[in-house]
Amino acid sequence: MPGIVVFGRRWVIASDDLVFPGAFELFIRLVWWIGTLILYIVHKGRFDCGGGAVLHYYLVVLLVLLGVIILTLCAIVYVSAQGTIMNPGPRRSMPALVYFRALLYIPELVWACLGAVWVSDNSSGCDPAEVGAVIGAVTVSWIILLFTVVGVLVVFDPLGSLRRSALVDEHGLRHMESSESSQLFYTARSLATRVWESRLRLLCCCLPQDDNYRAAFSSIAQLFSGFFSDTDLVPSDIAAGLALLHQEQDKMELCRDPDEVVPHSPSSPIREDLEIELEKAAHCMQFAAAAYGWPLYVYSNPLTGVCKLSRDCCQNRNAEYDLVGGDGLGCHFTSVLLTTGLQFRDFIHISVHNQIYEIPFFVALDHKREAVLVAVRGTLSLKDVLTDLSADCENLSIEGVSGACYAHKGISQAASYIYKKLVNDGILSQAFNIAPEYKLVITGHSLGAGTASLLAVLLRSMYPTLQCYAFSPPGGLMSKALADYSKQFVISVVLGKDLVPRLSIPNMEDLKRRILKMVSNCSKPKYQILLHGCWYEVFGGTPDDCPTEMDNRREEELSQPLLGEESLLVQHSTSYQSLSSDDTPSHRPQLPLYLPGRVLHITEDGPSRRSAPCFSQVTYRAEWSSEMAFRSVLISPRMLTDHMPDVVLKALRSLTCDRPFALCPSSLSNSHLNVI
Repeated sequence: MPGIVVFGRRWVIASDDLVFPGAFELFIRLVWWIGTLILYIVHKGRFDCGGGAVLHYYLVVLLVLLGVIILTLCAIVYVSAQGTIMNPGPRRSMPALVYFRALLYIPELVWACLGAVWVSDNSSGCDPAEVGAVIGAVTVSWIILLFTVVGVLVVFDPLGSLRRSALVDEHGLRHMESSESSQLFYTARSLATRVWESRLRLLCCCLPQDDNYRAAFSSIAQLFSGFFSDTDLVPSDIAAGLALLHQEQDKMELCRDPDEVVPHSPSSPIREDLEIELEKAAHCMQFAAAAYGWPLYVYSNPLTGVCKLSRDCCQNRNAEYDLVGGDGLGCHFTSVLLTTGLQFRDFIHISVHNQIYEIPFFVALDHKREAVLVAVRGTLSLKDVLTDLSADCENLSIEGVSGACYAHKGISQAASYIYKKLVNDGILSQAFNIAPEYKLVITGHSLGAGTASLLAVLLRSMYPTLQCYAFSPPGGLMSKALADYSKQFVISVVLGKDLVPRLSIPNMEDLKRRILKMVSNCSKPKYQILLHGCWYEVFGGTPDDCPTEMDNRREEELSQPLLGEESLLVQHSTSYQSLSSDDTPSHRPQLPLYLPGRVLHITEDGPSRRSAPCFSQVTYRAEWSSEMAFRSVLISPRMLTDHMPDVVLKALRSLTCDRPFALCPSSLSNSHLNVI
């Protein structure tokens, strides 16, 4: 629901978000009150030390003060648990309770100071238990006050006063002149952009502040400020919506016919070709993982990695490094050698140089596959994150491609950087002078996969036989024309419910739309949704039967906002077809972006891990898929772990090493299926 409005501004917390923090503080206060009461009863009439009289009155007032606070917290927890996300009516008294609870901090602060003065001046000769109890009370008071201040800073909304002015008279806003309304929201979005840009500068204060970084900060700030600018949601609403959406998706998956067979596209390769591509992909994934250097090697080998690397890291190998282009190699080169199994003489160039739009890569001779292999590193630094988030579109000029050619700006510039290094610096020419009969293979994971795909597009005219294996590439990467063109030479490998191949601005808009419908359509209190959602994520079980967006609704109705959901819309949103006439000055339509090449999708075969016995071996299946299958975000505990390079490598090795077990039974009886 909309954020609570108290003290004349909106906060990033709703009136139904105080159940858990209120219950936690209530538990602490109860324990504190009971302990103080026991101390008072045991020592009643025996406060005979120098400051005994003061101590007596201190404990009495403290018991009364704690009692009032406990009753107030009980009321806050009870009222906050009433109603639903979209029905705040039963919680209309919450602002008054918040004001009263805030007033109670004043006598608590005064009493904590008096307790500290008593301990320092009047506690001599008193029972050590009494003195310790007062010290404990003072300490707990100051800790609670400190955490309260931190909590206020966390839920503080820099745009709270501006948001409140836009929400106080909602009906008046609806009857505003169009120009006045547009100007109001343009002002709000501009201020939000400046706030996000300041946050990014603070977060990246250790990075250089040149033109590239300033342009990236501005672009990312516009992306963040614009995403939820047309809604009034707090973070807990989003968490509840994600929990409901995950259970909704699981319910739909359980209802799907397990014997349902989807035939492959006639243009897809035959199953035998799929097996060959899997073997090549498993081989290339070793190089994509090696590009991460020592951090991933130590992470994948926690017991032996440090020892193996330390043997060579401290050696002076300047004479050898002269043969390898690059700077600051350190332990990276040793980890690359150990991961790939290549010899030193097989490497043509290694670069660990890392700036925004400039990511590390290496070039090596892969004698096993007779290839000159270029491996590009994925996201491993804050500079790489800025490259990822520079999600504007940039036009590309590619010969032989009909249609609009554009791509993700940050990744496109990273690909151009490596292209100039490979071509202008003669790195590829040097490699092919050594092995002229070899073919060019480009690979990478995550950010490296997107960069490798666009690099392959740029190099295609010079090396017509090149191949690219992109592991877990970002979903919002290239235009439809470039995606279709890249199917001739790019293979994208996606594992399970990996989030990154499903990340694009249209997909995130679709996710926002579904979250809005979920929170608007559920009739349970938020605390129950979050409790059941946490239990479901950790222990599994039965998905919640809370009404959802699919219950008794036709699919075409999903383009229309619900009545309750409409109250969450601050401004007409481009998330809805019926509300797509957003004419604010800052509105810019987002061009659709797609996964590169042909998509090889790897999924777990059999029951889910949570329903399978503990320590059971995970088996996988692989099939050719379409980029349209990744046009929505799937919520799952595996959505992040399925993206990890070591997990992708393990899945590929499982498919290629355990060939008899990897063949799907349905593929044996249905020869027209592209399934392994």
